[in-house]
Amino acid sequence: MPVGSHRRRPPPPPHHRRAILTMTPSVPASVHPKPLYLRRSLIATAAAALLLLLLLAAAAYAPWRADSPPAAALLGRPASASATRFYSFDLIREYPHDPDAFTQGLLYGGNDTLFESTGLHYRSSVRKVDLLTGKVLAHHQMDGHMFGEGLTLLGDRLFQVTWLKKDGFVYDRHNFSKRTSFTHKMTDGWGLATDGKVLFGSDGTSKLYELDPKSFEVMKAVTVKYHGDEVPFINELEYIGGEVWANVWQTDCIARVSPEDGLVVGWIFLHELRRDLWKSGNTNIDVLNGIAWDEGNRRLFVTGKLWPKLYEIKLRAVDGPADGSVEKLCPKASFYR
Repeated sequence: MPVGSHRRRPPPPPHHRRAILTMTPSVPASVHPKPLYLRRSLIATAAAALLLLLLLAAAAYAPWRADSPPAAALLGRPASASATRFYSFDLIREYPHDPDAFTQGLLYGGNDTLFESTGLHYRSSVRKVDLLTGKVLAHHQMDGHMFGEGLTLLGDRLFQVTWLKKDGFVYDRHNFSKRTSFTHKMTDGWGLATDGKVLFGSDGTSKLYELDPKSFEVMKAVTVKYHGDEVPFINELEYIGGEVWANVWQTDCIARVSPEDGLVVGWIFLHELRRDLWKSGNTNIDVLNGIAWDEGNRRLFVTGKLWPKLYEIKLRAVDGPADGSVEKLCPKASFYR
């Protein structure tokens, strides 16, 4: 996706500005000058106005950078949506991934293992996977009428939600046969994540929920927004560094969301991953979906539905796109158009 900023012609050189400021019209002899105390007041007012103009000019002419403060910060005002950060990525490593896994939930399980929830009727499962080889180490096949969705780990319990139902399951991470069921109050079950205290959930709308992990009651719900517009189709979730990172369904983007107010504080663009898979002949793949974070080693993993690869990536800050609308930032993947 094209990125960059619109650069304007720089302001005139300092010596030109000084010359303009020192050119003052002559005062006719018949006009009496204002008293000194009035002139001082006028001079102070003019100086303050000039300083404000110079600050505005500096903010307007400076090229936008991901690590530079917005103009609002220069003027002492709170930063707004203009403070959103944008990221591309550097590829660190590729790992094998089951090309038949319709990935709906993904998380790091420690010791180079992953937990994964897969979807589709009669193919849904919960599994433990070896990161390095992609081999399935443990597997639970769900009932055929169930469509597996988001998955998260809190303590030794794996929580899973299902599509088009308000049913969910809790598994012992060490023994998938030990499981219980629950009912939640979200409209549907799409994504799950946790900060170690509460569950975060999504239902395919622009809503981000906080759920009590014992009662599964909704404790809080915020609307995910960017530049005042709702961001729909919030899907698979991961909690990273105080933010909820969310796949946006049918796009190649991850939204970094503040769980406090639902504002998108960052966008991650991963278009190249799907495009490269498609170009290499993997035409049966579906959309990007699946985020896993290895907190101990600071590793970030992503994959997609029916993708033969899982990727370890490192984020790289980039300039903000010229058009900041959600539709322009994250258009639907080409095979959904």
